[in-house]
Amino acid sequence: MVRTIVIVGLVAGAIVLALFGSRLFETVDDTAKHPECNLLAGACQWTNREGKWQVTLQELKEGAHGTEYLLQVSVAKAPDRFLAVLKGQSMYMGEYPVPMVRESALEYQARFTAPFCTTGADMIWRIDLQDGQQKLENVPWTLVFKAQK
Repeated sequence: MVRTIVIVGLVAGAIVLALFGSRLFETVDDTAKHPECNLLAGACQWTNREGKWQVTLQELKEGAHGTEYLLQVSVAKAPDRFLAVLKGQSMYMGEYPVPMVRESALEYQARFTAPFCTTGADMIWRIDLQDGQQKLENVPWTLVFKAQK
């Protein structure tokens, strides 16, 4: 009976590791591939074969759930379903999709409040730009910002 429980537990653990293991190590991989660009220090810009891209992040007001941010993205080519996905850079805290709203043909923006970590006052977040479920591959930076309570 005990052997059966142990075997079932090991099989379940292996399945969970196979499904979610790559996501646990994704933050380290992305940072190694691309240098960080601190969005609160200034705009992050790049040019590729499609044209010029620019991402800016602005702190707005302090709300009941933390600081509100305004993310603005100028794109060279409009994605079909544009999302910004918040992911913990300094600590994994899940993924928070933020839908981007089209303001003009190639301009998008979104307002959001970053969740804060209860174990510390500061949290470094990464923003991944996605077209639906696919991460945009043309971003040469790891887009980050430091959220405070």
